[in-house]
Amino acid sequence: MASNVNPTVRRRRLGQELRRLREQRGMTAEEVADRLLVSQSKISRLENGRRSISQRDVRDLCGVYEVEDRRIVDSLMQMAKESRQQGWWHAFGDIPYSVYIGLETDAASLRVYEPQVVPGLLQTHPYAEAVVAGALPEATAADIERRVQVRLRRQDRIRDERNPLRLWAVLDESVLRREVGGKHTMAEQLEYLNEMSQRPHVTLQVMPFSMGAHPGVNGQYAILEFPDASDSTVIYLEGVTSDLYLEKANDVQNYSVMYEHLRAQALNPDQTREFIEKVAKEYARG
Repeated sequence: MASNVNPTVRRRRLGQELRRLREQRGMTAEEVADRLLVSQSKISRLENGRRSISQRDVRDLCGVYEVEDRRIVDSLMQMAKESRQQGWWHAFGDIPYSVYIGLETDAASLRVYEPQVVPGLLQTHPYAEAVVAGALPEATAADIERRVQVRLRRQDRIRDERNPLRLWAVLDESVLRREVGGKHTMAEQLEYLNEMSQRPHVTLQVMPFSMGAHPGVNGQYAILEFPDASDSTVIYLEGVTSDLYLEKANDVQNYSVMYEHLRAQALNPDQTREFIEKVAKEYARG
């Protein structure tokens, strides 16, 4: 069982339980930090799942919250133990967006708006190599290949016939027009997009230039939803040096509404396939 545990998700669930226990006691994060002689930021990171939680942390927090039911304590301690295990992505070394990979691995559905490049889950190998090399001009060949392999491994969720990730992607037309890796690579990549869009759990839409300003002009974002009702929806915003994860109900609502507007304004899936095929033929002609 342990080999199937997702440590990122375990940290999130454990953090949610610890926050619930704190709120039941009517305590603030600052008060808990003062009791344990730690920083308030540590308590916040434990509760939002961004930091590994040790069994000692759980024991100390349960003591502060006066949790007397041993079954609850044991359950939380087990979650803490599992949260410190390594996910499959750790075998590839230090991956800066490992938190996101953990969330994506466990997600039931993913909605993404991408204004620049093809989403990683839908990239071909040559396209992925060109994207990574272009984005990281000082990276070594080994580093580039390592990142590409992680990206390709992530695509297992799309190909999983038993429990596939439901993917809905809205792509700006610039994604199709940006010549990444040369014309042959682009023609191959666009043909692959149309192939993947035929799968029942993958939906693609293109936002054409002719639409003008739209709700996605502020940049890329993703909405991850999970099979367990206790796991809150996460909004993911990718950054150059750090990423942002939003889970507050108001933030989730605002981004979800924006996404509905994007889907309404973009070409429908059939129109999108026709549009992609047209652009792919332009690349194939050279």
